[in-house]
Amino acid sequence: MLGLSYSKTDCMLTDDQHYQALLSRDRRFDGVFFVGVASTGIYCRTVCTAKPPQRKNCTFYPSAAAAERAGYRPCLRCRPELAPGQAKIDAIGRLAAAAAGQIENGVLTERSVAELAQLLGVSDRHLRRVLRQELGVSPIQLAQTQRLLLAKRLLTDSPLSIAEVAFASGFSSVRRLNVLFKERYRLRPTDLRKTQRPTSRSGPETLRCELAYRPPFHWAKLLDFLAGRAIAGVEQIERDRYQRTVQIGPHQGWICISPLPTQDKLQVELSVSLVAAILPVLTRVKALFDLAADPVAIATHLEQANLGQWMPTCEGLRVPGAFDGFEVAVRAILGQQVSVKAATTLMGRVVQTFGSPLQTPQLGLTHLTPTAAQLAAAEVTSLTSLGIVSRRAQAIVALAQAMVRGELQLVPYADVDVTVERLKALPGIGDWTAQYMAMRVLAYPDAFPHSDLVLRQRLGVDRPQQVWQIAEAWRPWRAYAAMCLWTSLETVK
Repeated sequence: MLGLSYSKTDCMLTDDQHYQALLSRDRRFDGVFFVGVASTGIYCRTVCTAKPPQRKNCTFYPSAAAAERAGYRPCLRCRPELAPGQAKIDAIGRLAAAAAGQIENGVLTERSVAELAQLLGVSDRHLRRVLRQELGVSPIQLAQTQRLLLAKRLLTDSPLSIAEVAFASGFSSVRRLNVLFKERYRLRPTDLRKTQRPTSRSGPETLRCELAYRPPFHWAKLLDFLAGRAIAGVEQIERDRYQRTVQIGPHQGWICISPLPTQDKLQVELSVSLVAAILPVLTRVKALFDLAADPVAIATHLEQANLGQWMPTCEGLRVPGAFDGFEVAVRAILGQQVSVKAATTLMGRVVQTFGSPLQTPQLGLTHLTPTAAQLAAAEVTSLTSLGIVSRRAQAIVALAQAMVRGELQLVPYADVDVTVERLKALPGIGDWTAQYMAMRVLAYPDAFPHSDLVLRQRLGVDRPQQVWQIAEAWRPWRAYAAMCLWTSLETVK
């Protein structure tokens, strides 16, 4: 491996270092940057198996959208649409990631860029400047590229008709898809169907997609964590597969995620009822399984920062994220001062009482998790009747009402400081709960619940302040350090 690192908080790689990463097909930089090849007019990932181009023909871009803006077409071999994302640490990078995530969720289909900026708590001008700085494009250009790459993915991998692909990708018509494909890729959508045979549906009502990650990936350990918290009726772990029900806007269905043998990819199977919401579904799966992580860089840092004795059991460790931020936030409140098993039982009761029934072909997937609107309208007594103590019941209702009022954004890359303070201002939510939510819901790699009893026990100290002092050396990856310490026990936190 090259002795390179890539962080916008430090310095950019030089073009010569970019080229060396390309020559060595360094997986650490897959999705971190893309290379445009002047001699072919194509842009590639660093892991592309094609013969490396000459240095003089290479230009490097911070995003697929920036490469397309420069006039390059995506490589049909390495498929840039499958590249893993980037973990964001600094405030500027996290703002760009938050904007990209909202755009992936289709926010610009119904709202303007100014409204997106307002949602993120910044000015329109600042948002445009940050996206240009971090990703090399405007918000509209980013949205257009994401739609095109999703269409390319579906044309290649799914048996959906071209009309279905067009609407699933956010295009207003097949004609618009055809025009942009010809303009940007110099292809017709049907050309991909001629050169790539789509995989057949696994059944009459499902389709499959793939999501790449940077190895190593300790799938079994992540699955164990999720299995201990699986919500009856909503989630289930079967062998090495994770399954759950899904509701995104008016779209309801189910998904199943499993690793692909011998490949650094996860396979996502979803019901066709979710095709219209496929981009936000895939975005949430990436968040849940922390697919943007760079495990080599994280492990190297933590090993050098006095965490080495625990690292052998944590190779390829991820911080489990949230498919539904509100769902994990409620589960975190229920987990205060009780065992994992007890909290999971209580969450199951909440789902059975307030969640909506859903028919699926998957045995055990019977309900949708309650929405913020459903729990915001609940009486505290209806929660306490389920065995939830009054203070936690009040916290759940207050959280739901804050969500409904738009005071909280429980999504990856939301403003950490603002969100944590607003969470702690709610009744029954203290620092531990807020930091746990920051880890899992906000995808903040430096979140750290320093008051946690298990962390104190593992570190052999008595006071939370001592934990805080020890953990200073683990920045900016303290969330991963906490997961490493938790999962080094037979019973994780």
